[in-house]
Amino acid sequence: MSCPIATELPTQSLLLPYRAEAYTDCYVAQLPFPVSLAEFVEAFCTTRWFQLERRFLGAMLRRPSTDAQARELSLGERESFAVWFVEARDERQALLAAGRRRSWLSVAPHGPTGTMLFFGSAVVPRRSPSGAQSMGFWFWLLGGFHRAYSRALLGAARNRLLVKARNGFSPDGTA
Repeated sequence: MSCPIATELPTQSLLLPYRAEAYTDCYVAQLPFPVSLAEFVEAFCTTRWFQLERRFLGAMLRRPSTDAQARELSLGERESFAVWFVEARDERQALLAAGRRRSWLSVAPHGPTGTMLFFGSAVVPRRSPSGAQSMGFWFWLLGGFHRAYSRALLGAARNRLLVKARNGFSPDGTA
């Protein structure tokens, strides 16, 4: 599978507890070589698409970020990055939170040497003072964009890892 496709959340996903009350999605792509979570997180957070998002949010919310900070996040040396903070993490997955939104990145072995790359999101509904839940106008307006953007982000991270591997470097940048 060269292009990211929508899939169900895996049973071990840190995003799974949100499925009962929140909007959740999950996309998957494959690579024919092993990739660590650190390599995937760094590749994802340093793609051009995500750099644009980081710049926009950094300017709007005064929370700038750098590629060096993305690397620190990927290595588990940083608990916050731009507008996100690490909600949970293990050796194969990381769950980042920003307000009502969650972003989940995960790697899983596939076949003898390949890797499955997962990217998922959750949007937690707003609660009114009466207790009613609502996703909000912007959620419904931007839903199609979100799905396309999620695929673009995952595809860009996959491509970044492929280019590094084809240029004779392991995805983590070592020879």
